[in-house]
Amino acid sequence: MKKGHKSDDLVVGLDVPAHVGMHLDDVMTPALIIDLDAFEHNIETLRKQVVDANVRLRAHSKTHKSVDIARYQIDHGGACGICCQKLSEAEVMVAGGIDDVMISNQLTDPVKIERLAKLAQRARLLICVDDSDNIRDLSKAATRHGASIECLVEIDCGARRCGVAPGQAAVALAQQIAVSDGLQFAGLQAYQGNAQHIRDYAAREQAIATAILHTGETVDALATVGLHCDIIAGAGTGSYHFEAASNLYNELQCGSYIFMDADYQRVLDQSGKPVSEFQNSLFIWTGIMSKARPDMAICDAGLKVLSVDSGLPRVFARDDVEYVNCSDEHGNIADPHNQLQLNHKIRLVPGHCDPTCNLHDWYVGIRDDRVECLWPVSARGKAF
Repeated sequence: MKKGHKSDDLVVGLDVPAHVGMHLDDVMTPALIIDLDAFEHNIETLRKQVVDANVRLRAHSKTHKSVDIARYQIDHGGACGICCQKLSEAEVMVAGGIDDVMISNQLTDPVKIERLAKLAQRARLLICVDDSDNIRDLSKAATRHGASIECLVEIDCGARRCGVAPGQAAVALAQQIAVSDGLQFAGLQAYQGNAQHIRDYAAREQAIATAILHTGETVDALATVGLHCDIIAGAGTGSYHFEAASNLYNELQCGSYIFMDADYQRVLDQSGKPVSEFQNSLFIWTGIMSKARPDMAICDAGLKVLSVDSGLPRVFARDDVEYVNCSDEHGNIADPHNQLQLNHKIRLVPGHCDPTCNLHDWYVGIRDDRVECLWPVSARGKAF
């Protein structure tokens, strides 16, 4: 036990990895920790940029799936509301007191549409659409429940995922929404998801320029039939500078900026250096559980606590050791100079923050090596 630690600091409940006031060294591993100073820096950095650009921020909660963090983004980070990707996420957020929620996705299942209409009785709800039959189903449900649902027409501006073609196809859906009972036409969803992780600055800029062009053409086409877009939405952590400066987009949907991850920090700025305005604030806190080989340390953070779809995690602030492989419960850390010992604790920067967060029940907020707060991952597993 380190000097200054109280004995009861080491007693952790069965359902939480830490207690407020506990020293970081005593937090159970593996755990998802947030450096609160870096987290607050990231929140404030984007808040200032949003104000300067005179656009709105609708922060994307699919990154963190936490009511506490969503509330912080609204109360302190300048967010006008939040985005969710799934209906069940939105239900958790509304139950937690968030009253302005966009589901930046399509809901076509009849059961989900019924739940959406009921939820729209309790909060401002916005939904994305790209299908005429879906609009009719949404209208019927909204009318049946006496609700009002705001709809954004999603256009495919380069991601080749959801969304109708820009221009007249989008206009036709917007006109249908405008005359549908229980629905309001709110604007356009024009998110170029593929551009977010384009490493090269010029290539990323060109991808967003194409999206801006298509979006602007659609806005002009809507204006010719008398339809105004209150919301022209899109942008993510990797591209928001371009959309914010476009004089077209007025709502940004950044999510990962609060945490950052190893993959986003491979994205380059105009000078060819990794983007550095946001700091790593999210880490997997892991302990060394085996040192049977002098050149290899085994930690307790494997596939069940971190996502590797965007690459392996990076050992934070160290270049003498490297996370090189993983299995369900174990992570292999190359330790060529035999620096690590049993029970050493290290921070890992996950390759992809969003799916990593969905593997955990709790965030452990750390400041000055002490646990300051515990935030539940409120919408963990809400994938329907």
